Amino acid sequence: MKNFFLSAIAVMVFGFANAQQAKFGIKAGINLSNWTGDTHGVNIGSRFGVNMGGFAEININDRFAIQPEILYSTQGAKFKDFTTYVNGYQFKNDINWNLSYINIPVMFKYTADGQSFIEVGPQIGFLTSAKMSTKLTQYSKTVDQDAKDTFESIDFGLVLGVGYNITEHLATNLRYAIGLSNIIKTESGDDDKIHNSVFSLALGYKF
Repeated sequence: MKNFFLSAIAVMVFGFANAQQAKFGIKAGINLSNWTGDTHGVNIGSRFGVNMGGFAEININDRFAIQPEILYSTQGAKFKDFTTYVNGYQFKNDINWNLSYINIPVMFKYTADGQSFIEVGPQIGFLTSAKMSTKLTQYSKTVDQDAKDTFESIDFGLVLGVGYNITEHLATNLRYAIGLSNIIKTESGDDDKIHNSVFSLALGYKF
């Protein structure tokens, strides 16, 4: 996975060196994130978050472009009615997993008409924070805990998307980021794997 990402970076640099035109911009939007993988029947719900950052659109020709980005992204998931047992007593809890990443996608874009486009590319994410917020439903009380040690510090993924150039400077895109690496730290002999799954809608402005 690391070699795949580094190869994408090399292509990006080559493209930049031979680009006819490069534009820079900023973007922001919303996320709808969840987890997939070995959930063992836990009732997992989606969580809303935000994404924001900057990008460079490097035009190779009239149809192809490379767009590296640096984005701050809030992600995670919700455990609904999660059952725990303490001293023989059963408790129902709602748990919010609030994760923040610095994501660096490198998108390869194609357009046939100069307005609508499709895009695909690898992404590496660096975990900046992770918190577990537990709502004790019996007592209407919420307990917050730092959970960064529970998660891997680096996440790899593949991003697929479609978009539309509203004007020369303004564009919108819808993406789905598929997590390819396990984000949960596991002990020896534990083969459980959890992956990020994130839909995002964003609006970008090119200077």
